[in-house]
Amino acid sequence: MRYILLVFLAFITATQTLKSQILPERDRASLIDKILADRFDHVLPDIMDRTGIDMWILITREYNEDPVVKTMLPSTWLNARRRTILVFSYDDTKFKAEKLAVARYNIGDNITSAWDKEEEPDQWKALIKIIEVHNPEKIALNYSENYGIADGISKTDYDAFMNVLPSSFKSKVVSAEPLAVGWIETRSAVEMQLFEELVGITHTIIQEAFSSKVIIPGKTTTEDVVWFLRQKVTDMGLETWFHPTIDIQRSDEPLENHITAFTNHNEGQVILPGDLLHCDFGISYLRLNTDVQEHAYVLKDGETQAPQFLVDAFAKGNQVQDIFTSNFETGKTGNMILKESLTEAKAEGLRPSIYTHPLGLYGHSAGPTIGMWDSQDGVPGTGDYKLFENTAYAIELNTTVNISEWNKDIRIMLEEDGFWGPKGFKYINKRQEELILVD
Repeated sequence: MRYILLVFLAFITATQTLKSQILPERDRASLIDKILADRFDHVLPDIMDRTGIDMWILITREYNEDPVVKTMLPSTWLNARRRTILVFSYDDTKFKAEKLAVARYNIGDNITSAWDKEEEPDQWKALIKIIEVHNPEKIALNYSENYGIADGISKTDYDAFMNVLPSSFKSKVVSAEPLAVGWIETRSAVEMQLFEELVGITHTIIQEAFSSKVIIPGKTTTEDVVWFLRQKVTDMGLETWFHPTIDIQRSDEPLENHITAFTNHNEGQVILPGDLLHCDFGISYLRLNTDVQEHAYVLKDGETQAPQFLVDAFAKGNQVQDIFTSNFETGKTGNMILKESLTEAKAEGLRPSIYTHPLGLYGHSAGPTIGMWDSQDGVPGTGDYKLFENTAYAIELNTTVNISEWNKDIRIMLEEDGFWGPKGFKYINKRQEELILVD
């Protein structure tokens, strides 16, 4: 009883410590605006210079916001207002981007209103005047075949813009895809400090979910753990960007495919001693998102550690991770990294599947797609995008391992958040290297 009480008190302390890390709303807003100002001053000019685009126009309307515009709004703007038009004009001699809004208001402290409706009642004419003054070489709009995040301009706004644009500028209109993707995928130094803390919180919540505080073998179901995760995040003042899943692999049940595992998780299975548990869980905070998959083993009576055959199987998952991340190299496409990694892992006798995606301002974010679970030969379009520095990824993959003791295959499914920067690859807040034990 004393041991149980100490464990319970330890979890209470851990929960209080976690909650103390979460900022009040007012402080969150202040930090979000500081991060945004830093991104406008440093990330935006760098991306515009890299892509060779000297004018970027984003047009959106209230409640139908362009996904990129949503990441540019100040903390107190939960939506755009009326029709909001942003114009970024890059001066390569000053390595600086002018930030204007053809709107009735300043967009926070970063983007200055450039429209006096009393002087020029027509918003479109006000926009054309700005274009004529700057006389850009390229005018980038957010339309994209490959990336939904970069395809934010509506047909209505596109047609309206092209109808008022002087014919001398029409040939200068280009897709903003490389610019929009670059803005979304690039992480600043300040963001990465926060990201490390956020991934650490994610790991700690998973540790609590996979513990005797939450799981009573023979009674607790997988859905009970799922809803513990949802409630925990809500109680901490955070959010999830997708509904978590908990699933089980055990000796007397066949290995499910991805579709079956995804669609059947909500039925809820009772967790038993000897089960290999798996979670998929992510949280959102300060406009960043995490995405983590880890494994736990439910100890049987008399056991103090997981069976060696499961320990060895888990190590193969780490081995695939090591092979995969060793092939990261700036300038390689996602498809190149995928092919090299799969070839190398199979040569080591492994049975891998890799489906890694960019991570950051969105969960399934923009950048190089490195495989999908049903596209292991490469992904056209998003898989052809190149790897750039200062970008983050959900290192998502699995390896199939035969367990003779269970007379079946199991799948070690791992997902840990990582960063690719000037010094190479690193996990943002470590990775799981041994099974979590549920006592």
